[in-house]
Amino acid sequence: MADVLSAEIWKNWEKTGKNEFVKSCIQIIKDETKSVVFDKDRKVNNLTSYVSGLIMHGIHGLLKKEAVVTTLQELVTLHNDIPSIILDILNIADAETSVFDGQNDDSKERSNFCYIVKECEKFLSDKLLKERLELDTLLEVGILKNRNFYTKFIKVKTKLYYKQRKFNLFREESEGFAKLVTELNQDFGENITHKHLLDIVQSLIGCFNLDPNRVLDIILESFENKAKDARLFIPLIQSYMNDPKIICEVLGSKYIFYRNNNEVVPNSLYILTAQLLQHNIISLDDIYIWLTPDDKVMQKECEKDMRDAKEYIRKLQIISISNKDKEEPPEEKENTSEKYAFNQKFGLCEALLEIGDWNNTQVLMKRLPDHYLIEQEPIALALCNLLHCILEPVYRENWKIGTKIKGKPLKPHNNFLSPKPAHTFMELRDIAIPMLLALGPSLRYDSVLMYKVIRLGKLALASYGIENHRSPVPIGDSLYYDIITLLDASILPSLSYMDCNCSIAEEIWSLMKLYPYTSRYCLYSRWKNETYSLYPDLLRKRADAEKQIKNIMKRVSKENIKPVGRLIGKLTHSSPGFLFDYILLQIQVYDNLIHPVVDSLKYLTSLSYDVLGFCLIESLANADKKRFKHDSTSISSWLQSLSSFCGAVFKKYNIELTGLLQYVANQLKAQKSLDLLILKEIVQKMAGVEAAEDLTVEQLNAMAGGELLKAEAGYFSQVRNTKKSSLRLKEAMADQNLAVTMCLLMAQQKYCVVYRETQKSHIKLVGKLSDQCQDTLVQFGTFLGSTLSMDEYINKLPSIQSMLLDYHIPNEVAFFLARPMFNHAINIKYDQLRKADPNYKKMSSSAKQQKYFEAVTEIMSPVHKSVIPLHLPKVWEDISPQFLATFWSLTMYDLYVPEDTYQQAVNKVKQQSLNSVDANTSKAKKEQERYVTLMEKLQDEKRKQYEHVEKVLYRLKQEKDSWFLSRSAKSAKNETITRFLQLCIFPRCTFTAVDAVYCAKFVHTIHMLKTANFSTLLCYDRLFCDVTYSVTSCTENEAMRYGRFLYAMLETVMRWHKSKEVFEKECANYPGFVTKYRISNQYCDNLDHVGYENYRHVCHKWHYKLAKAMIICLESKDYVQIRNALIILIKIIPFFPVLQKLSQIIEKRIEKLRDEEKNKRQDLFTLATSYLGQLKQRMTSGHIMQESEFHQNVDKEKVSKSHDSKNQDAFNKQNGETKDHLDANKDVKEKEKSDRRINRQSTDDSKGGSKSQNTSQNSSDNIMLDKFDKDKIPKEEKDKYSRKDEKRDEPDRDREREREKRRERKEEKMIKEEKQYREDRYIEMVSPKEEPRYSNERAQSERYYDERSHYFREVRDDRDVSLNPNNSSGSITRHSQEPTEPDRDAKRRKVDGSSTKSYKHEERKLQQQQQLEYLIEKTEKKERSSKSKDKRDKISDEEKELRKERKLVRKRDRTEEAILQAEMKRRRDDEKGKVISHQNGELMESPHTREKHHHSREKSPYPRERSHDRMELREKHRRPTEGKRR
Repeated sequence: MADVLSAEIWKNWEKTGKNEFVKSCIQIIKDETKSVVFDKDRKVNNLTSYVSGLIMHGIHGLLKKEAVVTTLQELVTLHNDIPSIILDILNIADAETSVFDGQNDDSKERSNFCYIVKECEKFLSDKLLKERLELDTLLEVGILKNRNFYTKFIKVKTKLYYKQRKFNLFREESEGFAKLVTELNQDFGENITHKHLLDIVQSLIGCFNLDPNRVLDIILESFENKAKDARLFIPLIQSYMNDPKIICEVLGSKYIFYRNNNEVVPNSLYILTAQLLQHNIISLDDIYIWLTPDDKVMQKECEKDMRDAKEYIRKLQIISISNKDKEEPPEEKENTSEKYAFNQKFGLCEALLEIGDWNNTQVLMKRLPDHYLIEQEPIALALCNLLHCILEPVYRENWKIGTKIKGKPLKPHNNFLSPKPAHTFMELRDIAIPMLLALGPSLRYDSVLMYKVIRLGKLALASYGIENHRSPVPIGDSLYYDIITLLDASILPSLSYMDCNCSIAEEIWSLMKLYPYTSRYCLYSRWKNETYSLYPDLLRKRADAEKQIKNIMKRVSKENIKPVGRLIGKLTHSSPGFLFDYILLQIQVYDNLIHPVVDSLKYLTSLSYDVLGFCLIESLANADKKRFKHDSTSISSWLQSLSSFCGAVFKKYNIELTGLLQYVANQLKAQKSLDLLILKEIVQKMAGVEAAEDLTVEQLNAMAGGELLKAEAGYFSQVRNTKKSSLRLKEAMADQNLAVTMCLLMAQQKYCVVYRETQKSHIKLVGKLSDQCQDTLVQFGTFLGSTLSMDEYINKLPSIQSMLLDYHIPNEVAFFLARPMFNHAINIKYDQLRKADPNYKKMSSSAKQQKYFEAVTEIMSPVHKSVIPLHLPKVWEDISPQFLATFWSLTMYDLYVPEDTYQQAVNKVKQQSLNSVDANTSKAKKEQERYVTLMEKLQDEKRKQYEHVEKVLYRLKQEKDSWFLSRSAKSAKNETITRFLQLCIFPRCTFTAVDAVYCAKFVHTIHMLKTANFSTLLCYDRLFCDVTYSVTSCTENEAMRYGRFLYAMLETVMRWHKSKEVFEKECANYPGFVTKYRISNQYCDNLDHVGYENYRHVCHKWHYKLAKAMIICLESKDYVQIRNALIILIKIIPFFPVLQKLSQIIEKRIEKLRDEEKNKRQDLFTLATSYLGQLKQRMTSGHIMQESEFHQNVDKEKVSKSHDSKNQDAFNKQNGETKDHLDANKDVKEKEKSDRRINRQSTDDSKGGSKSQNTSQNSSDNIMLDKFDKDKIPKEEKDKYSRKDEKRDEPDRDREREREKRRERKEEKMIKEEKQYREDRYIEMVSPKEEPRYSNERAQSERYYDERSHYFREVRDDRDVSLNPNNSSGSITRHSQEPTEPDRDAKRRKVDGSSTKSYKHEERKLQQQQQLEYLIEKTEKKERSSKSKDKRDKISDEEKELRKERKLVRKRDRTEEAILQAEMKRRRDDEKGKVISHQNGELMESPHTREKHHHSREKSPYPRERSHDRMELREKHRRPTEGKRR
């Protein structure tokens, strides 16, 4: 482009000219980087000419003036120098247009110019316009609207440049002022007074005609230079000039002079002003208006400092991901000293403090923002010096370091108007404490003063008798709370400024530890959360410290604990609170940091440790964090990590525990048990008391020994170095009696967990919380028992009566806590009784045992009375309170000496001793001595336990006869076992693993003691026959303990099963294995016992029952049932399953479960996989046996009852005869049939065991009935009942014929159902496919299962009179809900037992069964559904022919079977003899006859209960055909 724009641009301005013009200007500006006027060669460019041309075209009217203004506005935005260029051009245009006359066309150019200038005001600076344009133009345009502006401008210009300054040199004489200065600045003697000086001043004024104001100025300047002569100048000024305003004006002129000249005000002027203020010559309000800067300016500066500090924090928290400008240049710090020097208010405040004017200083501080004045270091130091003077007397008088060490006493303040020094502690409250509170964090500038204040605080508290945090708060007027205020407002904030000063931190802790944790934690909370937000400098320090701790935590590891620990220690010396928050946050996220962090905290101060305890509680109590995982079935990992950290850090370091324990107690009061995890970790780490559930068998045996054996062999790890930490925990529990509080709250919380705390929670979480509460309670109680002395234990814990009746603690918990008290009281009483005998040293063991029994009787008698109100009077009709108290007061230590475990521990110690023999060092010798001592202690402990167990067994032998009351045979057998299981076994076997073993051991002990009225077999049967409900109601840990209990019970059962010698030794002739009682004699005068082989049959049945219960649980799809079943199976795997068939079934079920849960519930998948591996290992290692190995699997035969007169005649002819031999094929068929019957029966057992207590009780009783010896039936009794039967024979036969016809018709209805039992009978026993327990099909299938249960009821009705002749049910929770399954040999025993009966009795019984079946059929007709009718109609012709064929075969087989069995009976009778007396000399009456008479009257009258009679006949007809078909 040319130097001058072309004319085309101006012509085409609206279209293209404007754009081309702007582009040209932009190009010039773009090329010129520094200046828009000159180019790179320092020559003037074309931009000025372009703008000039634009403006001139607008003025001359060649362009529209609006277009010119718009273009200028666009140009202004291009560069900052363009406005200046525009105004320069307008100024030239102003000169050109101002000469035109208003009458020609040029006047239009002037108006255009004015318009352009007026519009430029909108986008050009007003200041720039006034600077560049003439005043006349501004007025003409309208930018200046005040017409007087020009006049004022002229006056100012005249005053500046033309007015002459006046000096009154002729009226004032310099000699007079010189003499005045000389007189006022001489050294004054003590004789000179202010009146003398006043006379001199007045005479000089009069002599030299001096200006009084100038004289006042000279007096003030002289006073300023001689501030020490205030005693003369103050009264002189008061006498010379009594007007404070005039004095303030003179002083103010001095301050203004320094301000205008930008000079620093000398300190002497501030001292002068301060002294005038202190002596009330002037007021602060009068002088304050002359001081600079303004208060508003200082307020803005204060706010700006806070904003800058917050911005600094924000920038530090920003994470930059770009490489550009990664490191910003540091901010330029303001020159604080210069800023302070030019602030006249700061100088005056400092001067006031130097002369000791505290009152005016307070007034001045209140005018300014809080802490703004005192944050200035010179002012803070001036106040600190003043405080030194005030504190000196009381400090020197009370603080004595030593006789030889002399301090440096300070001189008192030289100003008599300064605050008076304090001589007593209470005098500090008036002046010193307000000064310290005003000083605030600025106390950091004088660490010596901080030490003095802290020491005075300790001395003051000591004078009130406060020695530690447990001391009571002083009553009356004291500085107790004033010191807390000082700590909050001054001492702790000052520590935050003092980097790495650990000594001052320890000094502060020496004061703070005298206060309770509640006061300290309040101070820590304010210090951490509020103090830092008040001071900008503290905010910056906090940000810097957080940045450092973040860098440090990135490098924490096991390898660099020491260097990292030192860095953490240095940071936390001054500001521990928020640093610990970040450390704890990292621990919550990364639990592998726990141990490195704990080890790296060893360089902390005591104050930092205490703050750490507070921060832990604050983190745990954080309400914003969710305490459960997202699935709501488990505790959050952050809470688990913090709990683990608590246990580790409190064990390693001496941190006060009271606050944390009180927090847990408060959570329990609020019915929140999650935080018990904290207590569990603390007790485990600090006291070495583990809460481990999964103990090995060896460890459980060790737990039955003494304390030494427990320590050596009872725990997984040898917890060492817990003596000091456990003592600290014990002392913490002593505060506020937390030990008792925690025990009672945990005991009550166990029920709150289920019914209140977790009403809406997942059942898995409920179980975990319940287990946690239980485990922690046991762990805590164990800790108290092992740590507290017995006197402390007895004094702290309430009595057993109070726990049971007042606090409503459950029996298991109350006795768990009270057992140590019982044992201690018994031992003390035993020692008293023993030593009362003069020959107690030579006393025999029997005499000692008698004394021990007397001591137990005396101590436990109140306990017996205290348990009576806990239960209804009906309970005590079956068992005695003495038995209940005895059961709950004993432990494994009292019943059993783990001799093998003792020997293993001794051998282990001996081996360690041998290993250390080689070394000859002194350390090795000490170790050798320790090992020898330990072996001796173990041997001695075992000997003492043997003596103790003998005394306890003697006690039990003395008590056993009064345990179970025998009001009738019914109670002896049923209710007794019921109460025993309900009140004793079930609550305790799930309490702890040791208690589970104890329960099994106690049952064995009762049996071995030959306790009267206690049936061991019935007890075992109740426990094994249906564990489904027990398994379902257990939590995870309770399932482990229940598994332990079943393991111990099965261990005893299988030990008896394994060896006949052991069985004969421990079971034969024991009351627990009694099978029958005479009705007339319920005290077992005439009894019979279970034989070894029959006991093995019972064991066989128990195994089947357990297998069925486990399969039911595994098939239930319910998480709790499956988990608990797997846990129990794992626990009892050494003794179950041992049968091959059961093992195969369980294996298949577990494999199916494992496949189903593989991608669903991983914990169940893991358990199933684990159990499956163990099961397969046992199966391959030869631990599984066949049924023939397990028990003598005799062919089960059944008497076939004839249905026509021909068969009845055959029975009459061959009454009592039996067939001795059966061919091999018959054996196989009968065995298969018996197996199928057992399968069918066991499948039906699960169909609603709670339908009738009578059925349930009879089923439980029948397991104890042995095969009755046929030779023991008296002949007279048999003949008597045979004659009675003949009388009833005729009507029975008629009824039987009718029943036979009905039975044949009914069999057609059951053909379809028979197909379901055709194949694989054995698996159906335990398959829950036909068990509608948890399905909605229960109502439909109930009738069906009732029909299938005939076999069991048939056997039950044919048994001897059992222990319960009245046939009442003593149902037990969860165990008597299902009829007990008879063992595999039940059919055989029935057949054998019937050999001594007459044919009349057999026929009568059969007819009675037919009668009952007829009644049952009537009842069941109502329950038949339309579905069964449809099935009956659909029977094909082929099936009808098959049915007819079966009927013929069955009749044939029944006749043959009846003949064979009759022949067998006859032969046995011939061989055995006719009548054998019982062992007590009485004749045994026929059990079946008695049962028939007894049951016909007392059994439940409902026909549905005897529906098995009808089904029995159907099953008999089915079996022969099935055998042949197979």
